[in-house]
Amino acid sequence: MMEVPHPTAGWEQVGEKFYRKTQLYTQVFDADLDLDNYIVAGAPYGGAVALYRDEEKLVAFAAGRPSKPSIDIYSCAGKLIRRIPWDKGSIKGLGWSEDEKLLVVTGDGTVRCYYDLQGDFTQFSLGHDADEIGVRSCKFYGHGLVALLNNNSLVSVSAYDEPRPKLLAQPPEGQVHSWSLVPPAYTLSRSVEVLLSIGQTIYVSDASECEDRFIDIGPFSHISISPNGKFVALYTKTGKAHVISSDFQTRLSEYVSKSKIPPQYFEWCGNDAVVVAWEDEVRLVGPGGSLARFYYDNGRIHILPDFDGVRVLANDTCDFLQKVPDVIEEVFRLGTDSPASILLDAVEQLEMQSPKADDNIQLIRSNLVEAVDTCVNAAGQEFSIHWQKQLLKAASFGKSVLDIYNSDDFVDMCETLRVLNAVRFFEIGLPLSYEQYQRLSPSGLIARLLNRREYLLALKIAGYLRLPTDKIYVHWASAKVRVGAEDDDTICRKIVDKLSGKPGISFEAIARAAYDEGRGRLATELLNHEPRAGRQVPLLLSMEEDEVALDKAIESGDTDLVYFVLHQLKRKLPLATFFRVISSRPTATALVEASARLGGGVVLGNVDEGQHAASHSYNQSGSGGTTTCEDTALLKDLYYQDDRRVDGSDVFVREALRQPEARTAADKLALAAKLLSDNAKENAFELSALKEATTLLRMQEAFDRDLHPETFTGLSVNQTVFKLIRLGYHGRAKKVQSEFKVTEKVAWWIRLQALVSKRDWSEIEDLASKNRKSPIGWEPFYTQVLQAGNQRLAATFIPKCAASGGLEPGATIGMYEKCGMRVKAAEEAVKFKDAEAWARLLEEAGRGTQEGREIERLGQSVFRR
Repeated sequence: MMEVPHPTAGWEQVGEKFYRKTQLYTQVFDADLDLDNYIVAGAPYGGAVALYRDEEKLVAFAAGRPSKPSIDIYSCAGKLIRRIPWDKGSIKGLGWSEDEKLLVVTGDGTVRCYYDLQGDFTQFSLGHDADEIGVRSCKFYGHGLVALLNNNSLVSVSAYDEPRPKLLAQPPEGQVHSWSLVPPAYTLSRSVEVLLSIGQTIYVSDASECEDRFIDIGPFSHISISPNGKFVALYTKTGKAHVISSDFQTRLSEYVSKSKIPPQYFEWCGNDAVVVAWEDEVRLVGPGGSLARFYYDNGRIHILPDFDGVRVLANDTCDFLQKVPDVIEEVFRLGTDSPASILLDAVEQLEMQSPKADDNIQLIRSNLVEAVDTCVNAAGQEFSIHWQKQLLKAASFGKSVLDIYNSDDFVDMCETLRVLNAVRFFEIGLPLSYEQYQRLSPSGLIARLLNRREYLLALKIAGYLRLPTDKIYVHWASAKVRVGAEDDDTICRKIVDKLSGKPGISFEAIARAAYDEGRGRLATELLNHEPRAGRQVPLLLSMEEDEVALDKAIESGDTDLVYFVLHQLKRKLPLATFFRVISSRPTATALVEASARLGGGVVLGNVDEGQHAASHSYNQSGSGGTTTCEDTALLKDLYYQDDRRVDGSDVFVREALRQPEARTAADKLALAAKLLSDNAKENAFELSALKEATTLLRMQEAFDRDLHPETFTGLSVNQTVFKLIRLGYHGRAKKVQSEFKVTEKVAWWIRLQALVSKRDWSEIEDLASKNRKSPIGWEPFYTQVLQAGNQRLAATFIPKCAASGGLEPGATIGMYEKCGMRVKAAEEAVKFKDAEAWARLLEEAGRGTQEGREIERLGQSVFRR
């Protein structure tokens, strides 16, 4: 059995820190693939590697290799994932987003975003005349990029999902020797900042300004920003490396390489050291110019930076260079006597059945919890499965000795390491470090596996970590409909059999993939298995399955969804076709009608006047009148289409009621009557009412003209009579009363209210004196006049009320009292022998007053004490 090397075997000391080189994979690329001829870009978090042949280098023809240009996507283990043919011009930028989207920028400013690893892409342009000026180079960060144009202009894109290219502040003229950028997350302005080496200094450009940092030690052939954005590393053309603070105020260290050949790569290894790499040599420069060297003998190397280290990629190996994690150093550093290292030694002694195991435990008894935690954390930082197991054994041994220990972290680490070891396997080729996995998250890892179509492993990991699996199944099914060679029925059956009963499955997403692939019938079949109508309907509409979409929306019972479909149909269909579609669907018709009554523009959108059925007199006035809250034109067309004449006439009536002019209102009513005239017997009542309304409007028009500035249009018959009487036009009021057969009772009520309103007391007295009887009785006269404040006149109607016989016995007492006539009320109390009322009146008047003495005199003969 091959002996497993000790973890410190690959360590190198750089200053006070240790760095390690971990070999991830061997025999990565074929021997005939010369990496010296390729531009190489690696995705973050141990992601895929993109290779594109360097157009500036001549390559000898090799039989068996593709002659046409392509972008080849490999895993870190050298497995070819996808070969993307390329014929779109010169590539000026090749990079990756944080979520493993491949970005390709051409010389004319075209950007292709390959959102999976299978060749599917979206495309946009950098604009700002980039096609004419030309792109010189590009830099990429998390979810954005910056392009340097040939005139030194800088174009920034902050999001690939919604690209909005923006110009940054213009740098000065001059040769740009090198440049780099600071992501928005690490700048005070929260805008991307670009560092450019022009002349002897560095310029910093952002969205608003370009500033000179007055660094006079340039020009610089390389600029690199630390992953945390706090430090800047500069490499001069004379071979010196400088590390300064990102605010350019403090110079931290300097290193002289003594190399006349500029390095191929100049990148940060974490936040504490800088990698300077040539074709076969890697120098790791730490604080104070401390140095470690690594040599590669078998061909050209490429450096792929990550936030916690760098990957070193060569034909025959893929290594990971990083600072030794603190917990690893605490456990394995030579000469350490930390509790964790003693615990690890204890478990090794236990395996050899040595009594020293117990001695070690007793030695660290007081720090045993700390030792267990350190071993658990160290296991996560190890790439070697052997040392992972040893550290977890040590942790397990330690926690078994403890009386109380929370094992949650131990269990979580065991799960995490099983996942990490599975994806690090060379057939998958995702060499995630523990820190990278924490940043990527389990869901992000699942997404990367789906892009590689590693569905089985994705399902196992999701099940193991208790994550939802619906997206995995949907991704599998979507890929199936895109690349499946079977017929539509077979694919649909396989997908349904596989996914039926699985929670959260979106058949709409699968159907959309089928539709995008041009398999419309398969998309329709798959949609029938989507239980959520809200997901079915939008896709059905985009597939031109309008009536099916409407039926699905109606079946769902979701009114908002039905309105959404109706809005879409009304926008795209001629009006006659739209009405024909909804005519056989009462629910849709009712909702269209309700929407139009509430204001059609709110839900269904405004009707195009050019679509109206203008050929029929039914709609002749559709463009007239004032703007109303309801869509009258749509209602007219709807009622005409359904031959609902009464409802159509109602629309005209409502329009008439809203008109400010009597003539226009009368015309509307005439149109309403015309609609009903074809069936006069059934609509006799409606026609009669319309005739009377038209007559009233004609009379009101005359009143408006003759009695200007008074207006009568819009008033009812009773209101018209009331206003005429109030204005003193009694003859005109009688004419209206006669024309509309206003009953005598109603006429008396209106006349009384009008006279009281104008306080015409003499007219009221005259009316009462000339008539012995009143059709409405005399009590309304008493009540109305009293409420208007005329107690004297109101009291004159009390005898008439009493004479009419409509009052309760003794009611006149209270009536006189309300008029302020206590003595008269007392007379009535004596008359009706109401001692209680008489006593109350006497008390209120006061015995010593004249009114009190009069009331007392009236009751002496009747109420003896």
